[in-house]
Amino acid sequence: MSANTPSRILVAWPVAFFTIVMGLAGFTLALRAVEAQLGMTALLSTGAFMLTALVFAVVALGYLVKLLRHREAVLAEWNHPVKLAFFPAMSISMLLIAAIVLPYSQGAASVIWLVAVALQLVLTISVISGWISHRAFQHGHLTPAWFIPVVGNVIAPIAGAPLGFVELSTFFMAAGLIFWVSLLSLVMNRLIFHDPLPERLMPTLVILIAPPAIGFVGWTQLVGGVDLFARLLLNVAFLFALIVAVQLPRILRVPFSLSFWALSFPVAALSTASLLYGGAMGSPVHSGIGLGVFAVLCVILGMLILRTIAAIRSGAAFEA
Repeated sequence: MSANTPSRILVAWPVAFFTIVMGLAGFTLALRAVEAQLGMTALLSTGAFMLTALVFAVVALGYLVKLLRHREAVLAEWNHPVKLAFFPAMSISMLLIAAIVLPYSQGAASVIWLVAVALQLVLTISVISGWISHRAFQHGHLTPAWFIPVVGNVIAPIAGAPLGFVELSTFFMAAGLIFWVSLLSLVMNRLIFHDPLPERLMPTLVILIAPPAIGFVGWTQLVGGVDLFARLLLNVAFLFALIVAVQLPRILRVPFSLSFWALSFPVAALSTASLLYGGAMGSPVHSGIGLGVFAVLCVILGMLILRTIAAIRSGAAFEA
């Protein structure tokens, strides 16, 4: 770490750090669902929220300073074909935090949500414009990380609908769903017919679970319950979870990098969706699946936190 001066660390401060906030926020929502399922108080989820808010503040402040002092480094990430997709993780983190804050303060949640959706819209349009601009992307540039801007859109109704922003929430849900379907075809084509993902990006395969899982949560908030389409979304999430589970031995052999945080949010989303479905439909099977997935999430999160702390101390977290 001695060679990593504060200035060098700041220049290398990666936008991918926001995926850590996404993972912690997803864990907080899943923990809240567990507490509701087991009839517990919200003590543990409140503590998890405080940790999430603290990490978000540190990550956001670090990246803001990087933007002000090292704009060329931010532009380099923006122009990178893979790192570009991680920028909406900023607004996604805020949307998740708005959903967490909602039971404590509707006013604060509304302010956070409105700022988040404005940023989400700007980043979504900017990222998609970057994808279809004059820059030539290769098949190797396409990874499941490209789903991240899409996931942010389907998250919007989770807090937006209960806050009364139904039309705006519907807009973001529609945008998320249409681009999820479009990108899913492209990503599957890339995974099947082209070179395998680089080792470093193998963990992003888990992102395949996130859009239908968190989409289920957002959809049920938007329509006020579980309908046929919600069931379809949840079962698509289960299907992708099984596909990813088969790939886990390969993923776990990959040396640790920040991309491993891609494991956390999709697993948290699947746990939350399963628990919500189990509670709404009185299904002990789905509730049991949700609790089992949450146990797996706890193991994953513990590993990620320990490995990330080690990577920060060694400086590996700031390597390109």
